[in-house]
Amino acid sequence: MKVSISYPPIPTDKGSPLLSQNRQFQYFNEPTFIYPVIPAYAATLCHLAGHEAIWDDAISEQKTYDSWIREVQSNPPDLICIETKTPTIKWYWKVIDAIKEASPGTKTVLYGDHVTALPVESFRNSKVDYVIRGGDYDRTILSLADSLEGKAKMDGGIWFRDGKGIKNSGDFTQKKDMTDLPFIDRDLTKWKLYSVHNGNYKVTPGTYTMAGRDCWYRTDGGCTFCSWTTHYPQFTVRTPRNVLDEVGHLINNYGIREIFDDTGTFPIGAWLNTFCNGMVERGYNEQLYFGCNMRFGALTFEEYKLMKKANFRFMLFGVESANQRTIDMLNKGVKEQEQIDSCINAAKAGLDPHLTIMFGYPWETRKEAMKTMETCRWLIKKGYAKTWQVTIVIPYPGTPLFDLAKMNGWLRTEDWERYDMREPIMKTEMKEEEVLEIVQKLYKVALDPEFILRKVAMIRTFDDLKFMLRGARNIFGHIKDFAPEQISATLRKQEEPIVAS
Repeated sequence: MKVSISYPPIPTDKGSPLLSQNRQFQYFNEPTFIYPVIPAYAATLCHLAGHEAIWDDAISEQKTYDSWIREVQSNPPDLICIETKTPTIKWYWKVIDAIKEASPGTKTVLYGDHVTALPVESFRNSKVDYVIRGGDYDRTILSLADSLEGKAKMDGGIWFRDGKGIKNSGDFTQKKDMTDLPFIDRDLTKWKLYSVHNGNYKVTPGTYTMAGRDCWYRTDGGCTFCSWTTHYPQFTVRTPRNVLDEVGHLINNYGIREIFDDTGTFPIGAWLNTFCNGMVERGYNEQLYFGCNMRFGALTFEEYKLMKKANFRFMLFGVESANQRTIDMLNKGVKEQEQIDSCINAAKAGLDPHLTIMFGYPWETRKEAMKTMETCRWLIKKGYAKTWQVTIVIPYPGTPLFDLAKMNGWLRTEDWERYDMREPIMKTEMKEEEVLEIVQKLYKVALDPEFILRKVAMIRTFDDLKFMLRGARNIFGHIKDFAPEQISATLRKQEEPIVAS
């Protein structure tokens, strides 16, 4: 069976869509491409099982939509599998209907967090054949392909049409064991497309791994804004040795100089200790940088130092807010001061903390929003946070935050296309333009003389200089991403009716 893992083009003047392997969707003016690890596993598994696996990321290859649909028509796959998120779902309904016109025999599949939350909606609004719920869609796609060839029974979590309506193959059950997964076929999945245009890399070529799925923080269900908790109700993790073996594989076969591990939160405790010591014992710490997602308050200063010894560099922390009320509303499980202390300790240990910050909470006052801005501004100017990303909080369907917003009447619209971070989707005390101005103001810390002098003083190598110049391009791109003038009459229009689930 010819199975295509596809990202069809999204014609837009908004910029590059960050769709693949991304927990929060937005458009970037500066092109950025994230390596989609789990879909890459899907292609690899299908290939190893004897299917003809096609890697078709038309977004990262920057194809036009017309050329892409002509390719589908001239060389039709048996199965096209498309990852989608809330802001892209309406477009991909149209794409699926166009696929059916171009190649009537091709079966279409949608997967991702939006259809996990609302599986029936896509059947009502498009001619889609299958919807996959849950996060192990690499294995589920293989199961579907095998079942269509009569080789196996469908795994749970697959929704489909039959003569009497819409049915499913049973509940999605997350796999508890990851030891049977092969290393991703990086050549099949065109890894070089994602090896340079990514702000997480200081040196290139870089690539992504995933030690676990997805985040070990599960207190009271985890963070209320995270849609991936619907994908992964439990945390599963590979062994330290298995991940170390993959690191060696990437160094020796692809010359990788930096890895970012996109596990929701990197494993800690004994797992982390074994992994870091293994990096040193194998000498990998002398050959590449390593980065990961981490939670504030999870590690001690000594653990940060161990990670530095293993040549960890990039450490992504979710600040989200500097107000305890908001931190608690988001169920982050951390204190305001712990966030500051963790950032400082990581920096003092020699790591490069990266902060992700959100604005646009319906319960926050302007004063509270400014407190977050000033706290993060101080961490950035003083050099404790090396890089940062500022966004607008978006309540995705399937998350507790979406349910809370709907219950309290906070949603401005349920027109999914507008959930693209170009405007606040929840009602706030501030005007929409004010929220965007705060986001822009925090990005403009990069123009502060103290920040610039500190950055220039850190330049030691040509790689440092290239990294600083790339960062400057990204900052100016983000300032454009959140231009207040984009809040226009077009965005404020009455939402178009859609068929609700």
